Amino acid sequence: MKNQNIGNSIDWLTILLYTLLVIMGWMTIYSASLPIEETSIFDISQIYGRQFLFIGLAIPLILVVLFTDAKIFERLSFVFYGLGIILLLGLFVFGVTKKGQTNWYQFGGFGFQPSEFVKIATALLLAKYLSFSQVNIQKFKHQIVSLGIVILPVFLILLQPDAGSAMIFLSLIFVLNREGLPSWYFISGILAIVLFFASLLIQPIFIISAVLIFMIIHYLFNKKISRNPIIYSLIFGIIASYTYSVSYVYDSVLEPHQKDRINVLLGNDVDLKREGYNLNQSMIAIGSGGLTGKGYLEGTQTKGGFVPEQHTDYIFTTVGEEWGFIGSFVVILLFTLLFLRILYLAENQKTKFSRIYGYCVATYLFTHFFVNIAMLIKLFPTIGVPLPFFSYGGSSLWSFTILLFIFIKLDANKVNEW
Repeated sequence: MKNQNIGNSIDWLTILLYTLLVIMGWMTIYSASLPIEETSIFDISQIYGRQFLFIGLAIPLILVVLFTDAKIFERLSFVFYGLGIILLLGLFVFGVTKKGQTNWYQFGGFGFQPSEFVKIATALLLAKYLSFSQVNIQKFKHQIVSLGIVILPVFLILLQPDAGSAMIFLSLIFVLNREGLPSWYFISGILAIVLFFASLLIQPIFIISAVLIFMIIHYLFNKKISRNPIIYSLIFGIIASYTYSVSYVYDSVLEPHQKDRINVLLGNDVDLKREGYNLNQSMIAIGSGGLTGKGYLEGTQTKGGFVPEQHTDYIFTTVGEEWGFIGSFVVILLFTLLFLRILYLAENQKTKFSRIYGYCVATYLFTHFFVNIAMLIKLFPTIGVPLPFFSYGGSSLWSFTILLFIFIKLDANKVNEW
C-alpha cells in the first residue's frame, strides 16, 4: 500500500470514536477549569487553552505516524524501548519533583512525563519479541524475557515513585496470558492483591488457617494433577510469609498518603476534611448529577472548585455532575465501542506483531479507563491514573494518540502483510 492511498484502507470508525472522545474531553476540561471571567479558548494561560494547544499539536503527530512506513515501528522497537529507558533513568538526574514524585522533565511552562511514552515503546518491543517464530511463551526462558521487558520500566517508575503508572505497565500480563503465558502467573497476581487487602482487614492467623484447610482439602481430593507434598508445603510457606509481611509493608514501607488512600478504599475511619476529602467530594458531584445532569457549565460542585484536581484525575466527576447518568453512559459507551473495535481489528491482523500490539493498545486504554472511574466510585485506591483523551495534559494526550494511531497505521497496512 502506498502512503498516498492511506485514506482508502484506514479504519475511520476508530478515528471517529477517537475524535468524539477528544472533543468531549476538551469540553469537559473547559467546564472544569473555566475562570469567573471568560477568556479566549486559545488563551494558553488557562488550562483549557493549553489543552486546546495540545490537541492542535496532536494533529501533526497523527500525520507523522500515518505517513511513516509501518515496518519502522517493528524494526526500531528496541531503539524506542532503549530511548525510553534512558529517559526514565535521566529523571533521577534532571527530573522535576511534583507532589513527591520525580516523574517529569520541565521545559519552561510545560512538563513532559516520559513514562507515558515508554508505554508505547514497551508495547512495541513486547509485540516484536513475542512475534519471533522461535519464541515460545510456554518456555520458562521466554517467559523471563517477556516479563523482563515489562518489569524493567516498572522498577524504574516505582523508584520515582509512581505506583499508578507502574500498575498500567503490569496490566500487560493480560496480553501475555492471551498469548499463552501459564495462568498461574495471573492467578498469583490476583491472589497477592486479595491477600494484601484481606490481611489489613482480618487477623493473619485466620487467613493462614483458611489457606491451610483449603490446601489440605485440595491435596486430598484433587486427583487431576500431580500431588507433590513438597510443592504444596512450599506454596503454603510463601503464602504464609507474604500474609504476615503485609502489616510490615503497610506500617514501614508505604507513604502516609498511600496509607490514607487504602484506608479510604477499605472504609476505615478517615477525616473527610483531609484524606477522604477528594473522594467524598467527587462522589457528591457525581451523585448530584442525577439522570440528566445539571447542564453543561452548570455544575455547582465543579464551578465551586470543591473537587481538587478536577481537570486531571477527577475529570469524570464533571461528566457525572453536568451530564448526569445519561451523559456518563454515553461516554462509557464510546469508550467501550473503542475497546471492542480495537480488539476486533487486532483479531483480524495478518501478522502476530500487529495483533499483539493491538492487544497492548486495548489493554492500556481499558486499564486507564477502568481504574480512573473505579477510583471515583470507591472501587479502587486513588493512584493518579488519567482518563484517556479526557484528563488534562499534553504527555497523556499525545502518548494515547500515538499509541492508538500506530495501531491504526498497522491495521491500514495489513493488505501488504504476509
